[in-house]
Amino acid sequence: MKKLINYFLQGLLFVVPIAVTLFVVINAVVWLDGLLPIKIPIRIPGAESFYLPGLGILIIAAIITAAGYIGTRFVRNPVFAIFEGLIERTPLLKLIYSSVKDLIEAFVGEKKRFTQPVLVTMNNNPSVQRIGFITENDLTELGIGKNKMAVYLPFSYGFNGQLVIVESENIQKIDASGTEMMKFVISGGVTEI
Repeated sequence: MKKLINYFLQGLLFVVPIAVTLFVVINAVVWLDGLLPIKIPIRIPGAESFYLPGLGILIIAAIITAAGYIGTRFVRNPVFAIFEGLIERTPLLKLIYSSVKDLIEAFVGEKKRFTQPVLVTMNNNPSVQRIGFITENDLTELGIGKNKMAVYLPFSYGFNGQLVIVESENIQKIDASGTEMMKFVISGGVTEI
C-alpha cells in the first residue's frame, strides 16, 4: 500500500506541472484568439470546417509587429507625439496609458527594470529579509529624502507585488540575474537557481 501511495505521489509530480502548464497555455491562446472579432475556419476536404485556436494570435502578432515597424521607421515622431499629447491631456486615459506603457517598458523597453535583484531587510530583530528589485535609485525629486530607494517586492505564486521605500543601508545587492530571481520568488523559493 505504501508503494502504491508513493507511485501516486510521483505521478502527481509528473502530471500536475504538465497539466497546469497546458491548461494555462491553452486558455491563454483561446482568450487571445477571442480578442479578434473574426474567426478563421479551416476547411479540410471530407470534413466540416473547424476552428483552430492560435491563428488569431498569429494575426495579432503580425499586426503588432507591422505597427512597430511602421511606427519606428516612418510615423513615430510626429504622429506618435500628437497621439501621446492627446492622451496626456485626458485625466483617466493618461493614468491608464502611462501606467501600462511604463510597465511594458520595464520589461522590453530601453530602460529595463527588474534587472537588479536585492535583499531588503524588513526587520532587524528577528532578521527578516525579502527579495525585491530596485526600480528607482534616487527619490530626491519626490521630496522623500536622501539615501532612499524604491524597491518592488513581488509576491509568490502571482505576478503582483508591492512597492516599498527603504533606506539604502537596508538593501543588499544579489549577484544573480533578474529573471532567475523573479522565477525564484514567484515559485515561492522552490525553483533551483
